[in-house]
Amino acid sequence: CLHDLWTTDPRLDKKRIQETKGGLLKDSYRWILEHPDFYKWRNNEQSRVLWIKGDPGKGKTMLLCGIIDEISALTRLRDKEATTLLSYFFCQATDSRINNAVAVLRGLIYLLIDQQPLLILHIRKMYDHAGKALFEGANAWVALSEIFTSILQDPGLNSTYLIIDALDECVADLPKLLDFIVQKSSISPRIKWVVSSRNWPDIEERLERAWYKMRLCLELNPKSISVAVSTYIKHKTLQLAKQKKYDNRTQVAVLQHLVSNANDTFLWVALVCENLENVPRWKTLAKLNEFPPGLHSLYQRMISQIYNSDDADLCKQILAIMSTVYRPINLTELTSFVETLEDMSDDHEDLEAIIGLCGSFLALRESTIYFIHQSAKDFLLKEASNDIFPSGIDVTHHAIFSRSLQVMSKTLRRDVYSLGAPGISIDQVKQPYPDPLAIVRYSCLYWVDHLLDCDTRGNSSNDLKDGGSVYNFLCQRYLYWLEALSLMRSLSIGVVIIRKLENWLQANESPDLYTFIHDAKRFALYNRSVIEQAPLQSYCSALVFSPEKSIIRATFEKCIPPWIQRKPKVQALWNAAIQTLEGHSDSVSSVAFSPDGNQIVSGSHDETVRLWDAVTGAPLQTLEGHSDSISSVAFSPDGKQQVMSGSHDKTVRLWDAVTGAPLQTLEGHLDWVSSVAFSPDGKQVVSGSDDKTPSHLTASRSCLDLTTRQYSSGTLSREHRYRCLRAIWVQSA
Repeated sequence: CLHDLWTTDPRLDKKRIQETKGGLLKDSYRWILEHPDFYKWRNNEQSRVLWIKGDPGKGKTMLLCGIIDEISALTRLRDKEATTLLSYFFCQATDSRINNAVAVLRGLIYLLIDQQPLLILHIRKMYDHAGKALFEGANAWVALSEIFTSILQDPGLNSTYLIIDALDECVADLPKLLDFIVQKSSISPRIKWVVSSRNWPDIEERLERAWYKMRLCLELNPKSISVAVSTYIKHKTLQLAKQKKYDNRTQVAVLQHLVSNANDTFLWVALVCENLENVPRWKTLAKLNEFPPGLHSLYQRMISQIYNSDDADLCKQILAIMSTVYRPINLTELTSFVETLEDMSDDHEDLEAIIGLCGSFLALRESTIYFIHQSAKDFLLKEASNDIFPSGIDVTHHAIFSRSLQVMSKTLRRDVYSLGAPGISIDQVKQPYPDPLAIVRYSCLYWVDHLLDCDTRGNSSNDLKDGGSVYNFLCQRYLYWLEALSLMRSLSIGVVIIRKLENWLQANESPDLYTFIHDAKRFALYNRSVIEQAPLQSYCSALVFSPEKSIIRATFEKCIPPWIQRKPKVQALWNAAIQTLEGHSDSVSSVAFSPDGNQIVSGSHDETVRLWDAVTGAPLQTLEGHSDSISSVAFSPDGKQQVMSGSHDKTVRLWDAVTGAPLQTLEGHLDWVSSVAFSPDGKQVVSGSDDKTPSHLTASRSCLDLTTRQYSSGTLSREHRYRCLRAIWVQSA
């Protein structure tokens, strides 16, 4: 459970950030511990939320690192006998692992459970139903917010500090996260929050609604910030002097220049010192005045140096790629997008040196490339875009797409991991070293996104024509691509990619390509389950059980192993069934779509209710609790993500479709329940049964409030001969 919840350990992120920024200085954050607002937040029960805000580079992250160090000494993070808990999270926009609201909740919950293991009970019940899917996909936020709320309301939870850095770098679902903080800040005076961000009006507008909040603006504390930056400058100057063996004159000159031009900005000091490390000692005094005050001016100087360097074209190409990709890429993946680097995928030493040429805009961590700061990426996209993208960013999208097709065509092949036996399951697969898929992992998942994002000015028109690059790639490598996605455990994403491409195409403009992709979609949907379980079945059962006239079967007929001499008799064409959802162990009695069409619910004689992804066919959850066959299922139409099921065990059950948790068991029928349904507004549910009661029936009536789960009772006269209709009215909350 914890293994599946884990996406990052915030403690390691904190350590990495501090090391990247040159270490944490006590004297640079001590001032906030004595600040009246911080003191009031920490000691006043009515002060629940402390929002620390400031411009880029003002040291917000390191300030929160200091607060964490100060508080952690009195919590279970440091003292196992303590009763106070501390959980924290660092958002970073350039890192897809930690730049979204779901990741924030996963990180906070992970640290809380690590300190108080019994809190895992709040996850376990839902996790037992849903497994890893609980923490992923479209419903992950709803599930995790419910879990986190339950944890915060746990009577065994003592004083707890929750700290989130860089809300402005939460690029996905930030409004949801802000609303969550606002709502949960009023749960208990035992729960205290610290959050930080830039001075963004939309963040301020939402946090303004929080009760008992406090605002600490760094720009309104110039004396404290100035002293902290001065301390940091002295520290960095001393480091430089020791490293470069400065004489006293040079050391004093560096110190004075940094003090005079820092404008109370930590990031500016860090970037200038990083540049000075590469300046020969005897040139230091002459070079000092080339570092202008202000982040914007410094970035401008850095980009100008790149333009005037011998490697300008290479650096601009790398910066353009890093500004365009959808997640940070590693050094090996970078070589697939830059032609001059394509033979250097194993030469990480030289690749690291090349990244170092990019003017301190980029940083390397464990061979993965990140922007040194979100403000650096913002500068390139807004201020330097005409130079980085002289023909527009869509041209860079197209270049990444084209190079992706090339590297996938070169790398992907049948049995790329040399598994041998087609029956080997995905759980038996061990990733080889070196991994032949390492260079194409990004391309396999994002080539279509780059293709579609470059089509704004018709850049991809030729690629999407019959006989174009996409058509040729799919005709030659489609099965190899599916195998690779299965090995990457991302086949469901592949189904989404093919659907996305099909929806984009115009059938009348590229009829052959459209027909091929439509058949490829049918093939993937029909065989998804078997290929997910055994990647090499792409070439065996997936092909031989596809229709005789399937385009994919005809195109890849030669891939069928020669030992399959007698092929089964199959239909000629794809039938009306789009895909088969397998998993029930007995006959299926009832199915229904969710209101948005994204999920399917099914009930079976195996006594389970199952939820499925309607797009990919992937199983999402198994709902268990009935003691006999399921006869009827229904989805709530009001967007509340609830499922109802009726069973031969004479009960009706309500379930949370997001978490899989049972909400309520409705009892009263005297025989098996044959049908269930929600009213159009979702406020009422009705069930039919094989009760076989007398013709003049007084049926019981129950009212269920979905919020309080409380019943009231009355009577309702109904005249039936052999069938009883039992109505259960649900009052609106």
